[in-house]
Amino acid sequence: MSVALNIVVLAAGQGKRMNSRLPKVLQPLAGRALLAHVLDCARALAPQRLVVVHGHGGEQVRAAFAAETDIVWVEQASQLGTGHAVQQALPELVEGTVLVLYGDCPLVTPATLQRLLTAADAEGLAILTAELADPTGYGRIVRDAAGRVQRIVEHKDADPTERLIHEINTGFVAAPLHCLRDWLPRLHNGNAQGEYYLTDIVAQAVADGLTIATESPSWPGEADGVNDRRQLAAMERTLQRRQADGLLAAGVTLLDPDRFDLRGRLRVGRDVSIDVGCVFEGEVELGDDVRIGAHCVLKDVRIAAGTEVAPFSHLDGADIGRDARIGPYARLRPGTRLADAVHIGNFVEVKNSVVGHGSKANHLTYLGDADIGASVNVGAGTVTCNYDGANKWRTTIEDRVFVGSGSMLVAPVRLGEGATIGAGSTITRDAPPEQLTLERSRQASIAGWERPVKQPKS
Repeated sequence: MSVALNIVVLAAGQGKRMNSRLPKVLQPLAGRALLAHVLDCARALAPQRLVVVHGHGGEQVRAAFAAETDIVWVEQASQLGTGHAVQQALPELVEGTVLVLYGDCPLVTPATLQRLLTAADAEGLAILTAELADPTGYGRIVRDAAGRVQRIVEHKDADPTERLIHEINTGFVAAPLHCLRDWLPRLHNGNAQGEYYLTDIVAQAVADGLTIATESPSWPGEADGVNDRRQLAAMERTLQRRQADGLLAAGVTLLDPDRFDLRGRLRVGRDVSIDVGCVFEGEVELGDDVRIGAHCVLKDVRIAAGTEVAPFSHLDGADIGRDARIGPYARLRPGTRLADAVHIGNFVEVKNSVVGHGSKANHLTYLGDADIGASVNVGAGTVTCNYDGANKWRTTIEDRVFVGSGSMLVAPVRLGEGATIGAGSTITRDAPPEQLTLERSRQASIAGWERPVKQPKS
């Protein structure tokens, strides 16, 4: 019978060094709150109970995760240390193993934590330690002559000899709940910070005759926490580089892995190429042979095979077919659906519109709330005038329509199949199929007219 797993996430810290109204665990990393990354990792281990201990900014933290019903929230009203924080969670836990995580340590992986849990199952108490060239500020792992862990001493409480130790405590610990119920009430705060340290349970476990198991992070920086903006920025680049390395391993061409930002989930086909400075948010899917030009932003987008997005394009909530050509400087807004072989060119904006196979809008055009058929050509400067000040109306452009440059299509309006719209027309009524429709006032020249001249200031 498997042992029940409780995960307790400590998220009560204020994060004063962030100099922010936002609680530390809500600071963004790769487009998501620090705590969100930790919770994802925790859920990958399938705990029976997931408890978050909150304190400073607790209402904000809870509101940010209000939709996540698997979280049990516990308040630490006074921040009296990590041991005190875990003690607040004890009434919500079920018999089994307790794994303690930290809301400001978002890079730890399920694989590392699983090794820690396996070690705890074997020995009863397991801690995650690391070797640092400069361990200043960290608690030190004190071992006996045989190499057995005896206790953890915090940096401020360590003597000169103990400060020479390079093995540090990361804070991650796994222990049986029944042991924690015994150890935590016996903690004391007679230390430099006047807090109840969770780390002091190690000495209690040794006194009880337990051997302390240790595991190490899988890669440098995995167990790092965030205390200030500089560390947050460094962690952003660490995470982005690791995500980039994963894409490179999957066969994606990244022109510069250090100039790449993924703030969501990116699914890719074969032989995808991404130029520098691109940002991916939400859920993005790129099919085989898709090419993304420099400095594009893609959010919640699906792009089918063979499509090219030219530089400086912004795509949000769009579904794009095969072999399309987008940009440069194009904007696709939510509700855009482009069929195969569509061309959307420079300074063209499309919103809540469907564009059929092989249709083109190559220059300086706005297509909003429109249904556009196949093989349509939309000339430069065309606008679907879809808003009357109160309501949105749709424009329908049937197959093979040619819209001349500078046309205003005042919705609701329908352009019949094969219609041609003369350049510079303002179309307010339906245009019949296979005919030329144009609307122009008579051109006139006024002799003797003089352009107004600005009067000089007195």
